[in-house]
Amino acid sequence: MTHSLPSFIKETKDGILLEVLVAPRAKRSTVVGFHGGVPKVSLAAPPVEGRANDELILLIKDLFALPWRDIELIRGDTSRRKVVLLRGISAQKVVQVLDSVISS
Repeated sequence: MTHSLPSFIKETKDGILLEVLVAPRAKRSTVVGFHGGVPKVSLAAPPVEGRANDELILLIKDLFALPWRDIELIRGDTSRRKVVLLRGISAQKVVQVLDSVISS
């Protein structure tokens, strides 16, 4: 286990837990920066009938090049603060991708 991970990333035996803050009804879906110590994600979907959650999973799938089966919403189904389980990716790779998206 790595000790220098940001607090919004946790390594578990099942995979990487990534905590994010979402802002639905945005113009486009993207990671916009940090808010309260966690990545803030704008989603181009309303928080209705799970559409924002589906949009979050789609964004994560594209960002990290993971198959659908390796992404699971663990916590925050109806909350703006969500925790997503990512399988098949290292914590360092998650940090790398987020850094490159936020700094571009």
